[in-house]
Amino acid sequence: MHRKSLPVCVFLILTSMVSFLGCSFSASGSPAQAKDSAVTEGGQAAGADMVENDGADADVSGTEDVDIETARAIFKKSGDRSKGKSSQSNASSGKKRATVQKCLVPEASGTLTYGDNTISIDASNTSEGYVMVCYKGSASKVKLQITVPDATVYTYTLAGGGSYETFPLSSGNGKYRLDVLENAYDDMYALALSQEISVTIADEFRPFLYPNQYAWFTREDDAVSCAAELSGTSSGDLNFVEQVYLYVIKNITYDEELAATVKSGYLPDVDRTLKSKKGICFDYAALMVAMLRSQNVPAKLQIGYSGDAYHAWISVYITEIGWVDNIIEFDGKHWSLMDPTLAASNSRSSVEKYIGDGSKYTVKYTY
Repeated sequence: MHRKSLPVCVFLILTSMVSFLGCSFSASGSPAQAKDSAVTEGGQAAGADMVENDGADADVSGTEDVDIETARAIFKKSGDRSKGKSSQSNASSGKKRATVQKCLVPEASGTLTYGDNTISIDASNTSEGYVMVCYKGSASKVKLQITVPDATVYTYTLAGGGSYETFPLSSGNGKYRLDVLENAYDDMYALALSQEISVTIADEFRPFLYPNQYAWFTREDDAVSCAAELSGTSSGDLNFVEQVYLYVIKNITYDEELAATVKSGYLPDVDRTLKSKKGICFDYAALMVAMLRSQNVPAKLQIGYSGDAYHAWISVYITEIGWVDNIIEFDGKHWSLMDPTLAASNSRSSVEKYIGDGSKYTVKYTY
């Protein structure tokens, strides 16, 4: 662990911006700002208790990723079986999904920490797929850079205020380096703390079941309650994913005004999206991820390129199939590959100018 004073090792963080659905992102592709006045950036309180799921963990042993055509065939078969049946009839026909009553909550347990009273890294639960960082210093702007095992650098903004924030260890096992950087002046930042940690994740799906700064949720959120209600009328995980997906694309419309004006540092708030019934692609993806994860369905929030446009989408793990990239749309007859923004009840032409046409997905960051 290296703690450095402000004048030491001052350098410039890249300030070139890329267009992300009307959002401005740093070259690292990482937005961040406080969700609202009531919570810290990332949304969690310090020392939150971890609560085990009441439902069974996903059985993923022996299941490998599949190609899209195979996935579509399996989804179509499932869709054909349920054709003409409502979700209610699926649940009442005798086959019912076990609804998870308590979602996973990150904890800064303090058993393994680095830093001091100003900056603290809590690595107590890296085996669960996350790390927590708390900043209590006086710098007006603070960045966290996480270098993952393949050398990709993820950049976040810390809210400060003395609360822990949660960040995913989404690249699996290996060595991660965490650098906390304090703003010195203009776009110049100083390295305040650098720490390397060795990570061995107990379950490769764990990083994609917990909330994190980009897709934060708690058991009290309306989005979590909504997911539980949908689960209660589902016949299984596949039907539950279908219901969540259809709920989001039917109830959330694309916010063109926000897309055109949103500032760098934007973070989704899943309950805000649910209440306003509108959002940009980041909001669509975060809402679906939160709803699925809260019911113990592994889901990745991914950021990258759709054609030439910077974009966000999700991938979902289905026990019978494996990871299905991007997301899927069910039109009542068959399943097809689609992300939730393009599938929602929007004018395709109005959305495409911000997010591209949904072709040539290239993943750059996974949360």
